[in-house]
Amino acid sequence: MDITRFGHAALLVESGPHRVLIDPGTFSRDEAFDLTDLDAIVVTHQHPDHVDPARIERLLSANPSARLLAEPQTVAALDGLGVWQAMAADVTVELGPSMTLTGVGFQHAVIHPDMPRIGNVGVLVEAAGTRLLHPGDSYATVPRDIDVLAVPLSAPWAKVSETVDFVRAVAPRIVFPIHDCTVSELAYPIYWGRVAEMGGAEQALLLGQDGTASV
Repeated sequence: MDITRFGHAALLVESGPHRVLIDPGTFSRDEAFDLTDLDAIVVTHQHPDHVDPARIERLLSANPSARLLAEPQTVAALDGLGVWQAMAADVTVELGPSMTLTGVGFQHAVIHPDMPRIGNVGVLVEAAGTRLLHPGDSYATVPRDIDVLAVPLSAPWAKVSETVDFVRAVAPRIVFPIHDCTVSELAYPIYWGRVAEMGGAEQALLLGQDGTASV
C-alpha cells in the first residue's frame, strides 16, 4: 500500500490497480484536484477543509467513473456536485478483489457544546493485507487490528493528551500525522513530538504536507 499526502487531511491511497482519494479540502494542495484514474473519492464530513466545493468539480470531471462516497449529511451538502453515495458506519464497499472501504464512526468530535454536531464517518481502507484508518474528525471510534493510523494532529476539537490516548487505543504499527495545517512550523515539534514519543506505535512517520510512504 502506497500513501501520499496532499496537505492537511487529503490522502491518496494506492494498492495494485486501485487508487482512492480521501478528503480533498480547502487546505489540500492543488495537485490533489488534478489526480486521475481514481477508483473512489471519499469525504468523511462536510467541513470545507475536508471537501472543497470550489475545486471538487474539476476533480470529478477528471474522474467520471470514480465512486463518490461521503458521510450521509455530506451527500446532501454536495447535491448538484456529482452523484454521491452515502457511506455509513460498518458498511463495506468493495472496489475489487484487492481493496475494500469500510465506514467508521458516526459524529464529528465536539468543538463546543453550543455548536450543533454534524456527521462524521471515517474510512478503513483494507488492501494487500494492510488496514489503514483515516478517522476524519473524531477520536470516538477505535477499530481493532489497525496497521496504519492517519491521526488528526491539531483541530479546534482536539488537544495533545487526547491525540496521544487515541493513538494508544488504536495501537497501530505505524502512525503519521494529518489535519495539521493549523500548526505553525515552529510549534510542530510540540504536537507531533509528544504523539510520536508517547503514542506507543512501532513507527512514527512524519510525511509532511506532501510526503509519500509505502507500508
